[in-house]
Amino acid sequence: MEKQFPTSANIVIIGGGVIGTSIAFHLVRSGVKDVLLLEKSKLTEGATWHAAGLVGQFRSQQNLMSLMNDSVKLFDCLFEETGQDPSWRKVGSMRIASSSDRWKELQKSYSSAQAVGFEMNMITPAEAREIYPLMEVDDLIGAAFIPDDGHIDPNSLTQAYAKGFRQYGGRIIEDVMVKDLMRNDRRITHVVTDHGNIEAQTVVNAGGLWARQVGWMAGVEIPAGVVEHQYLVTEKTDQIPADLPAFRDPDGGYYAKPEPGALAIGGWEKVTKKVNPKQGFPWEHERHLFDSNMDRLEEILEPAMRRLPILGEVGIRTIINGPIPISPDGEPIMGPVPGVDNFFAACAFTSGIAASGGAGKAAANWIMYGDPGLDLWAFDIRRFGGLHAGQEFLHDRAVESYAQYYAVHWPGEELESARNVRRSPLYQALKNQGAVFGSKFGWERANWFAVDGIEQKDVFGWDRPGQQMSVGREHKAAREGVVMIDMSSFTKFEISGRDACGFLQYLAVANVDKAPGSATYTQLCNEKGGIEADVTIMRRNKDCFWLITGSGLGVRDRDWIERNIQGFKLRHSDTWVTDGEQRQQGHKGKEDHEVDVVLRDITSGYGVINLAGPLSRQVLEKVTDSDISHDQFAFMSTREIRIGYAPAIAYRVTYIGELGWELYIPTEYMLYVFEVLQKAGQEFGITNAGYRAIDSLRLEKRYLAWGLDITPDYNPFEAGLQFLIDWNKGDFIGREALAGIRQRGITQKLVCLELEEPLSVFGGEAIFHDGMPVAQTTSGNYGYSVGKSLVLAYLPTNIIAETEFEVEAFGQRSKANLIKGCAYDPRRLKILS
Repeated sequence: MEKQFPTSANIVIIGGGVIGTSIAFHLVRSGVKDVLLLEKSKLTEGATWHAAGLVGQFRSQQNLMSLMNDSVKLFDCLFEETGQDPSWRKVGSMRIASSSDRWKELQKSYSSAQAVGFEMNMITPAEAREIYPLMEVDDLIGAAFIPDDGHIDPNSLTQAYAKGFRQYGGRIIEDVMVKDLMRNDRRITHVVTDHGNIEAQTVVNAGGLWARQVGWMAGVEIPAGVVEHQYLVTEKTDQIPADLPAFRDPDGGYYAKPEPGALAIGGWEKVTKKVNPKQGFPWEHERHLFDSNMDRLEEILEPAMRRLPILGEVGIRTIINGPIPISPDGEPIMGPVPGVDNFFAACAFTSGIAASGGAGKAAANWIMYGDPGLDLWAFDIRRFGGLHAGQEFLHDRAVESYAQYYAVHWPGEELESARNVRRSPLYQALKNQGAVFGSKFGWERANWFAVDGIEQKDVFGWDRPGQQMSVGREHKAAREGVVMIDMSSFTKFEISGRDACGFLQYLAVANVDKAPGSATYTQLCNEKGGIEADVTIMRRNKDCFWLITGSGLGVRDRDWIERNIQGFKLRHSDTWVTDGEQRQQGHKGKEDHEVDVVLRDITSGYGVINLAGPLSRQVLEKVTDSDISHDQFAFMSTREIRIGYAPAIAYRVTYIGELGWELYIPTEYMLYVFEVLQKAGQEFGITNAGYRAIDSLRLEKRYLAWGLDITPDYNPFEAGLQFLIDWNKGDFIGREALAGIRQRGITQKLVCLELEEPLSVFGGEAIFHDGMPVAQTTSGNYGYSVGKSLVLAYLPTNIIAETEFEVEAFGQRSKANLIKGCAYDPRRLKILS
């Protein structure tokens, strides 16, 4: 008897590809009931059915590698658990290097692998040929072999997830078209289908090629584009050994996947074709393939034939040129969708087969507990905003990201497409003065300045070529003189209303209930004590605050704030706090006290110039009538001043560990203030500085960067920020968890290490103690003031007292000495002068 079409479900998953079925499987496997998966045609149809099925675990970031490793662990047991063979072949994978730059990239990866206990073997050309006898190795420098990689059949894998999902009580309905998503304020209430409406508590967008259109149904933008990706399959021959490993030649731009008696050859060519109809990818194209493009195919086939001569002896059996989903940066899109409390995204996977097991597990955790179980900022949908979802921006960036898939990933390299979109009022002036720009969330930001005949162009390399003359010069000026840094791209929120103070006290770990004109550096933690945001909060008046966060963190932090405003309103429906009063208890209806908190983005209204350095006061004194002496203008305080004719809000702080002010200036006055300061600073040798100098300067001071040194994986005690927590102010998010951590103690702590050898370090390097890897660096750079390479890392607390540490970078190791506090001005004399 056919089951009746459901009218309600706890969780509705839209999309029956490998990602949707994996999420469904992991949810019910964890005990979640009433999970429904809807597929508009048949399982796997879309992008899954024509995927190549390579499984490679290695990623540059520890958590992303952990996610891929979770996939392999699941593949190992999926047949036994479900009874469905996913055709998993753990034959290993090889990645070769035929250039010195590629070899260094592999060495960098090898250091990261050691740090997390991931098995990756660096082998010689001769050893590589023994493992993969089909290839020529005369020009090879070396290779990396990962024994636990392999390949899997996408259809069989999806069917295994689906079978397991059904066995645990889940329900799949095929041939059901989702037509709309009904919303009531911040929640989706019903999934509208061609079979009827389904009331849903949570909706998951695993729509693959159609994820963008599914987002439109909910009134939100999902920056998931579509491009063409093609590969060929050779004719069969007995000359191809069985159980060959998967093979990648990134210098040639191609991969080779073993098939029974054949090879599948695909790659990431320099220019693919974007598929961007304004109305979205056609719904009826679930099994659509494009005509083959021989020009694009030759780009990867020619280097493949040189490396694998057998390709010249066998014919081509078939060419697959199919649509694949892709985001603007080429990484997947996961997580809670901003603006909708019960909508979750899991889409834009270019390597969805390999990631499916780990991504399904993480997504299920995120849906069930509000936490994926590990920091996935690199995949988080909130790294994007409305700009990225625009038709042209999305697809121009997607095509470039596709082309960069096998490129050498140079430190500091910037994407070149979709540039010059958001520009500070100082953009042209800085460009005229030698600025070389990078891009952050669409903003053009000066990374460094070319002066004294240096070409105004980035030069990339593993040893920071030329930066001693450029970044080093700016660094020295900041330490010894005075610099100006355009920080207009800061995200700036205004939080106002009668209950703004009470809400921020609940949101932040530090005390923000200070006098107007005060400023507070604080973390926003989750219920587990993990650091969700790292911000500054300025009190403008009794009921108005400014919250300042990073250029690329505005969407994420706004989403965190908005979700917690809702929670604060529910929490305080019968209690309330007003400034300067004790908490009042007792029931009050809306007519007596409706929570009043208003959030407004004011980023575009104000530019920011950071005037910093030991001579910064002397410059600012020349152009303002305000008393900015240390006694009258304390560290971590704000004042309204005038600079020449222009109004500004001066905040005495810097991110570089020097005397200075962040000057918040209405946009229309920015260029004028810049000119006034530059003229006043001429006698002091005022210098422009960029973001690369900032990174070097902040590492010397052990100032932390969210997303690198602090994330939801770490708590303030581990990061050394526990001194900011105010235990006397009442309840705040994470208080209970942090109190438990304070009582139990921690097992790891963030430290700064100084290398004895000037190795180039960027973060991700392995740290050794007694010859064994014990940690991975979170940040690394050269400190020009101290003349040493510096790294930050979380070390186990039981070895922090030890002195014998080494850091490995590019195949070389250096002794590293643990620094107590920070490398530069540990007594904070300069910022408090």
